[in-house]
Order: sequence, then C-alpha cells, then structure tokens
Amino acid sequence: MIRSFLLAAAFAAAATALAADWPAFRGPNRDGNSPETGLLKKWPEGGPKLLATYKNLGLGWGTPSVAAGHIFGIGTRDGKDGVWALAEGDGTEKWFTPIADAAGKLAKQTNGPASTPTVHNGKVFAVSANGTLAALDAKTGKLAWSKSYTKDFGGSVPTWAFTESVYADGDVVICTPGGKDAAVVALKAATGAVVWKTPFGVGGGYGYSSPVKAVIHDVPQYVVLTGTSGGVVGVEAATGKLLWQYNGLGASGGVAQIPIPLVKGNKVWVSCSYDKGGSALLEITKDGTKFTAKAIKTHQKKDLNNHHGGMVLVGDYVYFGHEQNQGQPVCVDINTGEIKWGPEKPLAGGQRSAATLYADGRLYFRYENGVVVLTEPSPEQLKVVSSFKLPAGDVKSYPQSWPHPVIANGKLYLRDQNVMYVYDVKAGAGN
Repeated sequence: MIRSFLLAAAFAAAATALAADWPAFRGPNRDGNSPETGLLKKWPEGGPKLLATYKNLGLGWGTPSVAAGHIFGIGTRDGKDGVWALAEGDGTEKWFTPIADAAGKLAKQTNGPASTPTVHNGKVFAVSANGTLAALDAKTGKLAWSKSYTKDFGGSVPTWAFTESVYADGDVVICTPGGKDAAVVALKAATGAVVWKTPFGVGGGYGYSSPVKAVIHDVPQYVVLTGTSGGVVGVEAATGKLLWQYNGLGASGGVAQIPIPLVKGNKVWVSCSYDKGGSALLEITKDGTKFTAKAIKTHQKKDLNNHHGGMVLVGDYVYFGHEQNQGQPVCVDINTGEIKWGPEKPLAGGQRSAATLYADGRLYFRYENGVVVLTEPSPEQLKVVSSFKLPAGDVKSYPQSWPHPVIANGKLYLRDQNVMYVYDVKAGAGN
C-alpha cells in the first residue's frame, strides 16, 4: 500500500511538472494561454529578475519550446538551419542537429528560420526556412525522418521563407506545404509516411500561419489560415476533407497571412494584416453533413488587424496588438466581433508589432523593439501593470525582436535572434 501511494505521488508530481511545460508554438493548446499559476502579478522596477542569458543560438526568429527538462529552438549556424536543445536547468547545450541548408534569395527581413519546434511523444518536429520538416529524437537529436515541402509536396518557398510550426496530434503530424495537391498534409509521426493530403483548392503557398485543432459541431478538424487564395479553412481531422472555407475580409491578406485563428464553440476569429487584411468573426453552421462559414462581423484593415504577434482569448474576449507597424492593444468580444476598447496607443515606449500571451491573470505584450509590458485583462478598459526593456541585442544585421514570449515552469523566455533571456516570474521567495 505504501509503495502504491508513493508511486501515485510520483506520477502526480510528474504530471504537475509537465503541466507547466510549453511544448509548441503558442503553448500547450496553441492559443497563447499558459496553464501556469503562482506568477508575479506585478514586476519590480526594471523588470523581473534576469536568471540567465544564453548566446550563440544561431540566427533565427523561432520561438523556443520547453518540454521534458529541455529548451528547444532552431537557428542558422555555419550556413545550416539546425535544431538545438539546452538543459532547462542551466542552459547547457545538449545537442545541435543541422537539418537543411539555409534558404537563399529571401526578402530582407528573413534572418534565419522562424519555426517553433513541436515536442511530442519523445520527438521534436521543426521546419527549416527552405521547407525541410525534420523529426528528431528529443533526447539525442538524432534524425528520425525528414520531408521536403518543395520536393515531396510541390510547395514553393515563400517570400519570407517557410515559417510554420507543425501540429502534433496523437500519431500524426499536420503540416501545410502549400503544394497543388498537398496544401495541408497529415504524416505519420513515427515514420513521416503520408496519411492524407488536402489539395490546392483550400489555398496555395505563401501562407505563414500554423494549424490548430478544434471540434466544431462534434467534428474534429484542423483550422488553418492558408495562403493568398485560400483564406481560412476547416479540414476534417480523420480524412483531410475540406469542410468549410472563408476567404473574405480578415482571411486574405494578400502579401502574408500569419496569425493562428482562435476558435470558441462554432465561432472562429481570424485576422491578418497587409493590403487586403482586416478581421472577421465567423459562425460555422452544419446542415446534415454540409458545413458553412459565414462572417457575422468584419473589420477593415485600417480599423482592426493583427500582424504576426498572435491573438489571445481570455473568457469571452480577444486581446492583441492592432496594426502591423504599431502593436496597439485592443479588446474584442468573440461572441459579437465588436470592439470593446481600443486600439490604444502602443504601451510603455513599445514600437511596431507586439506578440501576446496570457498567464495567471495577466497579459504579456512583447514589442519588437524589446519593450515587454504586463497588463491586466479587462473588457472595460486597458489596465497597464508593469513594463521593462530587454538588454541591447548583439545582432546588428536586422533589429527586429519578433519571437513570441514563452512561460514555462515559473520562467519567462524571450529570444532575441541569436540570444535568449530567461527571467524569473514565479511569485514567492526572491520576488
């Protein structure tokens, strides 16, 4: 009996530890929401305590993932895009595995790969800038298998490279190569074998978003903001069949579609920037086996759009930074699509795009000029709590600081291209 009790306690402790991991882009559920509690509600003057600065990661804008005692990321070193793993405790590098040649002939702002590794069932899945999807052993970094979005699926390297972060779901991995016969693809996680392919009819290349899973009208499906011609779609999880599609305002940015849509019940909130951007609240209906997507509220680009900082749903309200060059905080009711407040002025000296996440009663805004702001979510008004600015980075070629913030196990991770800063945001001793 004692032994059984100890085993149960050990399993409970392990589950508690893993519950605070951040194993994929935008967190455990890919929605920018952290399940962690016991965090600082207000930062001290100058910001939370800086615990560590990890350097020489390789150029890249990919957000780190934290899982199973490791920090995973992707960067370019010596002309190769590769995945790295650091010990979560002290940042010691455990392995670095090159997976592809660095992509060439890309637009100016491309400074290394932007994929976030997805950690799932002992493997790490990451996409290089030229579209090489690699599956690696999480402990050793050994390559298990790889696929090419261009050679295997007919995709084309977008202007700013492939940037998606694949979705791992049970024994499959969902990716969006954007090929004529393979706009969305399901692969066996163990081997890379193709399970199904959704053709070009749902949207071509030049999309920069990542898939997310939802259950709408009791049907499991992947919701994807695709390339210029496709808009946002729902694809049946079991078969890859196109269930519904919307390519109107808010889902057809023209130059680039980037943010992951948010889903609540049968409502889908989608927003993107650039010349044909804007925002839309969709209602997904079902009649027999037929799905239909209808916009019940839309906003023109000048009124409401999200660049690449992502959007967060807290209760019934969506929070994000409006406008591709401003990062102006705004709050929207997901039930109606109406703006509750904002867009406000950029916060605390923040400039341009702002990446957003939510954890333990607070919203975190990370501006591309290194300003980080803590706010209290409220549909009534903007409530700024604290702010600080990252140390000056050591990358001079292009100044943007675009990776999204990550919170895992009481720590705030902020990557700045070749460097990553780790802050203590756990409430209690020393804070």
